[in-house]
Amino acid sequence: MLTPQEVVLGLILPEGIFEWFEIVGSSKDEKYLKIILEEKNIPPITDEYKDKKIVPKGFTEITITDFPLRGRRTLITFKRRYWQIEGEDKYLKRDIKIGFPGTQLEKEFAIFLKEDGGRGTILANFYRQVSTDIT
Repeated sequence: MLTPQEVVLGLILPEGIFEWFEIVGSSKDEKYLKIILEEKNIPPITDEYKDKKIVPKGFTEITITDFPLRGRRTLITFKRRYWQIEGEDKYLKRDIKIGFPGTQLEKEFAIFLKEDGGRGTILANFYRQVSTDIT
């Protein structure tokens, strides 16, 4: 069951995000809204590995840009988990599509900008302005 906060954030964040991630941090300043999501510790175990011990090994981080909110560039950092099968060199990780292929943009945002086709819409111009201010 989602909390009221998760319901509201579910309208802002990529669809289905709370199935695999939970919010572990956020911050905002004059230019940025940053949201940090951590993948839940649910290893993607197949029948082949169901009787083996799976050990958490850490995270990799992926940061993508989403639609600007309230005049701020929105950055979402996904802390992706990976696990190791004890006694083997193989690592497991869940195949969750986060960004649009070839970009560091959220899928729906990338499609919006592509469809914009370089036209001078207010949102596209705003994004181009804030994206040049990366620090």
